[in-house]
Amino acid sequence: MKAVTKKQPTKKGPSWRLVFSVFLILLWAGASVIVVQLIVGYIMVSVLGAEKFMEPVWMAIYSALSYILALVSIIFIPPLILQKKRKEKAPLKVASRTDLGLRGMPTWTDIGLAPVGFIIYLLLAAGITAIFSLFPWFNVGEAQEVGFSTYVVGFDRIMAFLTLVVMAPIAEEIIFRGWLYGKLRNKLSQNTSNAVSILLATLLVSILFGVVHMQWNVGVNVFAMSVVLCGLREITGTIYSGILVHMIKNGLAFYYLYILGIA
Repeated sequence: MKAVTKKQPTKKGPSWRLVFSVFLILLWAGASVIVVQLIVGYIMVSVLGAEKFMEPVWMAIYSALSYILALVSIIFIPPLILQKKRKEKAPLKVASRTDLGLRGMPTWTDIGLAPVGFIIYLLLAAGITAIFSLFPWFNVGEAQEVGFSTYVVGFDRIMAFLTLVVMAPIAEEIIFRGWLYGKLRNKLSQNTSNAVSILLATLLVSILFGVVHMQWNVGVNVFAMSVVLCGLREITGTIYSGILVHMIKNGLAFYYLYILGIA
């Protein structure tokens, strides 16, 4: 009598429901970041006036409020909507530290991978930028608008440092390589192979990360960085290496802009 062999379950290809779900996740993350910035900026300009709003202290407050509200919108509102839709009375299920890539504490592996990741990012960014430079509409030298004058000194320079080198990397990594990458990775892995889910999640997160920076040259650069940071998230299971790489990048930019005065 022949032995009966069980067929191994195969993963189904992407369905329209999956595609729609992924689209909504991307839309919600992108809209939360951009719309919150517009709303907070409009309110602050209306109250303070355009000239005062551009002062470093108020610009730092604007950045802090924008990141906090975007994080609240991304992490808390979707589960609240789902809970009301399903009419559940159970406690609200929000993303855990593990879901956000913040499990445990940074390790020596995280720290050691950061400079390696930074070098890989520089090489990848140089390659992609060289390709885009072939197109006449791509202005590789366009200055990035960061909201702070390059002539800030003293306390104002400290505020710019805390905003650009500390606050922005932490908040953006939690949003993009933490919440967004984790969500997409889990969704896509249900219907695709492990390799495909990693590739698609990385590309989608990185494209959106480039789009929200709203400049072609900056978008291409941060796209390359995001690809590397998604890889680090996959390797380590956390976003700590990504935060460090992001801080190194912004720290060097801060040094050139605000210490050396090279725009």
